[in-house]
Amino acid sequence: MTRPPDVVVILADDMGFSDLGCYGGEIRTPHVDRLGRDGVRLSAFYNTARCSPSRASLLTGLHPHQTGIGILTNDDAPRGYRGTLNDRCVTAAEVLRESGYATCLAGKWHLVSEMRVPNDAWPTRRGFDRFFGTLTGCGSYYDPGTLTRGEDDASAEAWDPGFFYTDAIADEAVAFVEDQPADRPLFLYAAFTAPHWPLHAPEADVDALDGVFDDGWDELRERRMKRLVDEGVLPAGTALSERDPTQPAWTDAEDPGWQLRRMQAYAAQIERMDAGIGRIVDALERAGRLDDAVVVVLSDNGASPEDLPKGEVESFRLRTDIVPTRTRDGRELRVGNEPAIAPGPEDTYASYGRAWANLSNTPFRYYKRWVHEGGIAAPFLVHWPAGGLAAGSVVDLPVQLVDVLPTLLECTGAEHPSSYRGRPVLPLEGRSILPALRGQPQDPLPLYWEHTGNAAIRVGRWKLVREHPAAWELYDLDEDRTELHDLAAERPDLVAELGDRWQRWAERVGVIPWDTTLAIYAERGLGDEEAAG
Repeated sequence: MTRPPDVVVILADDMGFSDLGCYGGEIRTPHVDRLGRDGVRLSAFYNTARCSPSRASLLTGLHPHQTGIGILTNDDAPRGYRGTLNDRCVTAAEVLRESGYATCLAGKWHLVSEMRVPNDAWPTRRGFDRFFGTLTGCGSYYDPGTLTRGEDDASAEAWDPGFFYTDAIADEAVAFVEDQPADRPLFLYAAFTAPHWPLHAPEADVDALDGVFDDGWDELRERRMKRLVDEGVLPAGTALSERDPTQPAWTDAEDPGWQLRRMQAYAAQIERMDAGIGRIVDALERAGRLDDAVVVVLSDNGASPEDLPKGEVESFRLRTDIVPTRTRDGRELRVGNEPAIAPGPEDTYASYGRAWANLSNTPFRYYKRWVHEGGIAAPFLVHWPAGGLAAGSVVDLPVQLVDVLPTLLECTGAEHPSSYRGRPVLPLEGRSILPALRGQPQDPLPLYWEHTGNAAIRVGRWKLVREHPAAWELYDLDEDRTELHDLAAERPDLVAELGDRWQRWAERVGVIPWDTTLAIYAERGLGDEEAAG
């Protein structure tokens, strides 16, 4: 009997639409580029705009609200989301393990509110035979909080002076591949935290990028736009959105040397991740598995404009699951985005800022947390030489995270259950896009989003979108992918129709109104940012 294909899902964290070389970026990502250009790239793939909801949707084939992960992992029950993966869903690992797959998560989980005591939402209890990584949402690359192996504290593994989390994730993934007998299929979920803040990278990696970004964000956005067209990811004539109006022209930027250091550190994180992906691919090749491995690479949301610290610095430091008290050798942590803090080393804790995030999301407007294109449009590529894919092509079909699990199940022949271990589970919300990946036509289906009150629906060429609490905007994405010409005033009938369809979807999948969540936090004496996680 022929062994079913291996499945490898590689997830980047906070990486923008055009950061990869095969999506127009100047960041050097040769290993991912090889997978993308030899495989199939999608031009209109969408995530959910935020990390935890995207991970929930990716693994379950459901909208995140159905899984209990509507915002992040704060437990706001009984009126709000529990912030923990519930038992109404099954994960890809659970389904594939039932079909005989060995399963491994190397990297970030971020789907459980209780991160210290094992419970039924930990990876080891949601289908993963093997887990090494972090339960929290982000943290130091030198000393990550909640580092866990299986269900045991693994923080001591980071005490090795050479430890770097991106490398450790790749090491674990490689070891998993090498440990499997040739006749057993494997499912590997490699969930990197790169390039999510903090900007941590070895000095040599940062220095190797000297000169790459010296022309600044304005010129680089123009160049990325041209390469996106040259790569076939976007059609000629696609308009580049204007620079974020809150940000200065590069020629007016203060402290340009520090600004360049920020972007170089961010890019170094991606290049280090790409090198790790290359080692995973090499391990698959050495094991004779690469030809019949379904390898998927994507990002969980658009680039992040977030400043650090989030809120008051002393309050931010209390988040010891993401912010170490000190470095491993006892130095005080320097937190914040200021020229005196040159990011990269272990004792820094910074982010790269809105202007560079605007570059990462070229050509779109907005960022992580918004459901305009800049928040939800993601790179997505599939490499499967033995799978009959339309290798070297770019597929324009609009696709959403809920479509990933159905596609993987069709690739493997595994079936999604109606019940799992005696409990009923919700049916899949998406559909397989394997025909499209093989070059066959598929009609687009309606796509839906909601995150912290920001909402959208896409039906064919039309996208209705709003930033909470503003009014609906309407865009014809066939003519205006960068959402520059709002047609809502011209088509009130279509706005009403799509708005009604969105509302019916929101009620069906259990979207909790954002105002309800804000009220919960107001009663605790907390504000909008705390409500958003």
